[in-house]
Amino acid sequence: MKNHLRDVFRFGVISGVILYIFFIIFIKDSGCKASTSLNLWTFFPLKLAQTSPNTSSISLPPQKTNLSHLYFGLLGSEEAWHYRKAYIESWWRPSAIKGYLYLDEQPKGHDILPWSKNSPPYRVSENLTNFLQETGATAPVMIRMVHGIMEAFRQAETEKGLDLRWLVMGDDDSIFFVDNIVELLASVDHNKYYYFGGQSEYILSNFWFSFNQGFGGAGFMLSYPLAKALANDMENCLRRYAHVKSADTITMACIADIGVNVSPHKGFHQIDLRGDISGLLSAHPKSPLISLHHFDAIDPIFPSKDRFESTRHLMKATSFGQSRMLQQTICYERRNNWSVSISWGYSVHIYEQIMSRRVLQTPIETFTTWVGNPNPPRYMFNTRRSTNDSCETPHVFYFDSIKKLKMEHGDYVIETLYSRASERGLPACGNHSAHYISKFKLISPTTHRIQNGRCECCDIVEGADEDTLMVKYRQCKTNEIIA
Repeated sequence: MKNHLRDVFRFGVISGVILYIFFIIFIKDSGCKASTSLNLWTFFPLKLAQTSPNTSSISLPPQKTNLSHLYFGLLGSEEAWHYRKAYIESWWRPSAIKGYLYLDEQPKGHDILPWSKNSPPYRVSENLTNFLQETGATAPVMIRMVHGIMEAFRQAETEKGLDLRWLVMGDDDSIFFVDNIVELLASVDHNKYYYFGGQSEYILSNFWFSFNQGFGGAGFMLSYPLAKALANDMENCLRRYAHVKSADTITMACIADIGVNVSPHKGFHQIDLRGDISGLLSAHPKSPLISLHHFDAIDPIFPSKDRFESTRHLMKATSFGQSRMLQQTICYERRNNWSVSISWGYSVHIYEQIMSRRVLQTPIETFTTWVGNPNPPRYMFNTRRSTNDSCETPHVFYFDSIKKLKMEHGDYVIETLYSRASERGLPACGNHSAHYISKFKLISPTTHRIQNGRCECCDIVEGADEDTLMVKYRQCKTNEIIA
């Protein structure tokens, strides 16, 4: 046994000497410089971290994209800011959001000066007089707006401590849902080329301009490498497309020349519509709400409030999270044969008959076209016509209030209350009218809505007041059918 161990030891020593000589010869023959100590690790594919007093031995994974990685550039006019600033202030977070509002001239007037701390800081757009004369631009205002993308990017590059990953562009009346924007952008690699945006709701707007562009009022997002490439080529591109009259089309063309196309998302809303858009907001696509636009061109979205009050009221519903905002959930009150369609944070529709989800997810055409009255199809989605049929016309309730409640078992939930807008003014559909319901109470989780490609489900809850219908959200069961 001892002889065996001695042989093993001798073999190990001899092998070590041979390996040492091999390494010395290898270094000499390969032309490497001699070293006072041989680093054997360089010959193996496995690299071990070396520690020093000033460096860490652990390589941390990249930080997930958050709000601090975004930079906002909003393009507007001094004239319009006097009556539009309330839209931006409804969602802007002065201590958290980085970015600027770019105006066409210095602000003036006691209604906006001194500059509000609740507004984005402003800058005046660069003077492009010489450039516009040189290029003979057809639409100078549009050139200024597109040029603003470069101005915003270069300003972001100078911000100390900013790890810029995404440039978010919008207008001075764009209403953004910032948390949902962050969630969208965090789901993709910011090191790749991305151009997120949305089409117009109105078919002719897309036909006139492009089906392949992001409409700027709804906002669009550029990943860092794309924003950088666009900024570097900006002046050359503006020369190439000086004859184009649309800022959004110029932007799309410049990005197309880089080799990138828009990635459309159904949460962007240009709102190229007129009148009452409650039908659209009550049947929102199953995508997180990203933006709303053109509030000056539509009726207030809450009947009892003006446009600015409506905007602030809508934002109250986001105070406990944005993931469920406008997301449609449908359930049935079987005892009375009712269908209940909920647009979280906005409205509830109660129908006095059982209606399929296929029908209920189709917006009621409460709105009109952006311009003209063309023959169908008019919109980028199907619609249902408004009707006086008692069985197809809903009782409508609008968002009233929101609060967090502690349940008996100790868990917290979110309670949103919806109030009847007005009497429907129609007879009952059958023997179970919902005319006596004046309030709707919704119980939903405090947790973030799971984005698994499926809507949530809900149940009617007993025990509410006689004039109140109460519903509770839950995750749908594996084989559950909503019918």
